[in-house]
Amino acid sequence: MGKSDVERAMRQLARLLEDAQIPYAVIGAMALNEFGYQRMTSVVDVLLTSDGLAQFKSLYLGRGYVEKFPGSRGLRDTENNTDIDVVITGHFPGDGKPKAIAFPDPSEAEQGTSVRLLPLSRMVELKLASGITAVHRSSSEPPSCRGLSATASMHRSVTNISSCGTQSATAPTSKTKGGA
Repeated sequence: MGKSDVERAMRQLARLLEDAQIPYAVIGAMALNEFGYQRMTSVVDVLLTSDGLAQFKSLYLGRGYVEKFPGSRGLRDTENNTDIDVVITGHFPGDGKPKAIAFPDPSEAEQGTSVRLLPLSRMVELKLASGITAVHRSSSEPPSCRGLSATASMHRSVTNISSCGTQSATAPTSKTKGGA
């Protein structure tokens, strides 16, 4: 790991956000890879606050990053030729309609082995909310969720997940706090 464009883009983005003291959390497939659940992707998904996104844009647009289109939350890392999808604290996963689960503040993130990550239990919760309500999700989501649940159980940060519909969270392990 560490040699693909998307991996380089993720690490560079994390370094820039940390240098600028902008709270963030890598989410999506790249975060799952950090937890040991291998997913193929060509995109870096990152959680920011609205203010964090505005600050990042003011510092780095035109300096290796461009908006996907004017005014977009989505960015492109021009050096690594990689899309950066930004989700905003308070927005809702899946169909974007109001529901009990919203994207959290990135201050919930913990240091992983190379980037800041939401606890795995929170990742499962967001994945469930997204898969249940997103009309664009494929029928592969439930098996994907079950696989993620199995991985989460191995890390002991999520237990008692029966059929991708219920969960009970326990304290994160050292792995989610940057351990080996």
